[in-house]
Amino acid sequence: MERLAESQIVWWHNGQDFAEIQLPVPDAEVVPGVFWGRADELFTPSFWKYQSQIMGHRRQYLDHELGRCLAEEVAACLLGGYGIPAELGLAAFERLRDARLLKGRPSAAELEAELRKDFKVANRRRKYRFAKQKSVYLAGALCSIASDKPPEDPHQLRLYLTSLKGVGPKTASWVVRNHCASDQVAILDVHIMRAGTRIGLFSQDADPSKQYYQLEERFLSFCEAIEEPASRMDAIMWDFMRRIGSHSRPRPLDSQLAA
Repeated sequence: MERLAESQIVWWHNGQDFAEIQLPVPDAEVVPGVFWGRADELFTPSFWKYQSQIMGHRRQYLDHELGRCLAEEVAACLLGGYGIPAELGLAAFERLRDARLLKGRPSAAELEAELRKDFKVANRRRKYRFAKQKSVYLAGALCSIASDKPPEDPHQLRLYLTSLKGVGPKTASWVVRNHCASDQVAILDVHIMRAGTRIGLFSQDADPSKQYYQLEERFLSFCEAIEEPASRMDAIMWDFMRRIGSHSRPRPLDSQLAA
């Protein structure tokens, strides 16, 4: 009798030779209700495991820090997020940092004046959306950080950050992942939710605005099951799903996730 396959084997080129990566068979379960799938099919758990393994060997997606201190990291993450393209958010952060407005207690008016100016991103003139609102939030956050002694523990730091006006669980998790190099949190933005929905990790009606910590726990359990660090898996999924764009959208789900 022919012996059934116990694994699927994929290969990657390490610069000198081909290296082998063994993965479970496609119909094996990763976590309840989620199956490994084929490594040569987009967006399966096997595909994500394969990508993470390769990026790990190449020492990529390891350093996520955007700022040089907690205040700068909060600014970088608060200026990005929903409705703000990543490149524009980063440009806004760099402008404020270069103007030395991320030290101490800048006023909302000072921050807004800089954010109101045009940005040149990818050879295009761009306006920063929500300049007034984000300036108020950022001024308040910087003032609090300058006055307080924020905790160092990742979960306690996230709890502290979510007490700041304008900082929700996603932004706070982003700060913690970057600043603490933590695998204890997940940044559940629209791209991660799309990736998780495609593999059956999240249901079609999953809503991170109402179920953030429950969904995060499921994502972290998934990363533990495939034995890949959550910080790298989160970053890889975000990058792939963002760059692939409309092709990454499974169904009419996006209108639910954009909120």
